[in-house]
Amino acid sequence: MDATCDLPFPTRPRPRVYSADDLCRAMKGAGATAAPVDTSGLDRILRREGPAGEVEVQGGVTWSGLAELTGTAFLPGTVGQSVARNAAGPDGAPIVLHVRALTLVTADGELRRASRALAPELFRIAVGGFGAVGPFYSVTLDLESLARSSAAAAEPVCLGEDDGASDAGTHTVELLVPPPGLDDVVQGARRALEDRRCVPVRLEARRVKAESETLLRWAHTEFVALRIGFRAPRQTLGSAAACVQLRHALVELAIAAGGSCPPDALPLMTPAQARGCYPRFSTFLAEQRRLDPADRVRSPWLREARRVWSDAGCRVRWSAT
Repeated sequence: MDATCDLPFPTRPRPRVYSADDLCRAMKGAGATAAPVDTSGLDRILRREGPAGEVEVQGGVTWSGLAELTGTAFLPGTVGQSVARNAAGPDGAPIVLHVRALTLVTADGELRRASRALAPELFRIAVGGFGAVGPFYSVTLDLESLARSSAAAAEPVCLGEDDGASDAGTHTVELLVPPPGLDDVVQGARRALEDRRCVPVRLEARRVKAESETLLRWAHTEFVALRIGFRAPRQTLGSAAACVQLRHALVELAIAAGGSCPPDALPLMTPAQARGCYPRFSTFLAEQRRLDPADRVRSPWLREARRVWSDAGCRVRWSAT
């Protein structure tokens, strides 16, 4: 129900919600053709306990709107989007490490609270679950933890190529690479780009820290997040196909080095790559189906990731007749 993925979704009017009751009604009325709701109206700070205690905010609150409390804008977008992606904060620590509790509306239209102590199974699938079990109403954050993360912020390291031009027309691939394998992956990526006559425009790296709390954990160990931006020589159908092949080739480099890809790219992987990077995804799907047997939650990411996961592929044969 929440807009947590950049994948295309049929354009329909998105009902804007302003309260927990609105969210519950939207979920209870969801059908097979329901579109995600617009949670931008959930933009209030609900409570705050002490200057270094905790703060509970609605899912549509932006990090820039919390800058006075956190000391920095922390991340782009909203708090709900960051928690849905389990995004890495300024110091590379996944956001789950700063979340004390959350409240979401599940597929049955009920408002449920989850934390490490209360409904822990719901907590571990909801954080980093891309909205697949329901939209967030509120998130409770640890202010002291956020402050430590902001103080330890580290900018990405540029490894080359930054032409300063607009990102328009730029394809981006993010890889998760074990630190010892970074140099080999960078060299392999440069060769792959050159072989396909693609122009590298950005190559930057940042450390990300490990976490072990979420079901679809992507940072199961410390990684270097390697972000590669490139442009194709031409904007043609053949060029688009070459970019897809290049993306798959870059993911293979990361896997060969013992790395992976962030889960938001799971719908863009091959089935073999998805299984190699996220062997726990079958468990995730089973738990999501248990929580939402009627498939009422509208998650574009889940729809596409599920399609890739179930794709057994087909044999292709050429014949001259």
